[in-house]
Amino acid sequence: MVVVIAPEEDIQNEILILNQLFEAGLEYYHLRKPEKNHQEHVDYLNQIDVKYHHRIVVHYFHELINTYDLKGIHFQEQKRKDHIDNPGHYFKGLNMYGKTISSSFHEPDDLEACDFEFDYHLLSPVFSSISKKGYEGRGFDVNHIDKRIIGMGGVTTDNLNEFDKLGFKGVGVLGGIWNSNKPIDIFKKMKNHFER
Repeated sequence: MVVVIAPEEDIQNEILILNQLFEAGLEYYHLRKPEKNHQEHVDYLNQIDVKYHHRIVVHYFHELINTYDLKGIHFQEQKRKDHIDNPGHYFKGLNMYGKTISSSFHEPDDLEACDFEFDYHLLSPVFSSISKKGYEGRGFDVNHIDKRIIGMGGVTTDNLNEFDKLGFKGVGVLGGIWNSNKPIDIFKKMKNHFER
């Protein structure tokens, strides 16, 4: 499983590249744009071919799931801590039927102790981040945790075997794709690795 996370700041040809990633088989695109307001999220989604909307997971403005046929919603760590203790209340106004719910974690112990059944969990940083300077990798080994855990931090086509050995079911990639001269080729290599 390969999760591609949006670059925080818009980059040149971003939507064009994104549509090419979808064409290449991207199933999980995390729309994470902390600086964008609700209307800017709407404008962004409206630029993406409607046939790919069901592959997009939103980090902000979860209510967009009621307007667009999105894949699901994602909880940043703090939002999870603020809301997931009373999930019945949080999800009341959201049309979540058949949608995914995921969350970010930065400590394996927190992930293991979490009672809420997320569809998958993003754990970082496994290796030192490409997109966030000074975000040092911690080499988490999650073989002992019986949950679907996606490793993030420093993902390249050269260290995918390391993620396998550490027990991850896939990778979450940001800098490894968006900082590359050949993002589609890089994505295809990663996708092929986890499908074999």
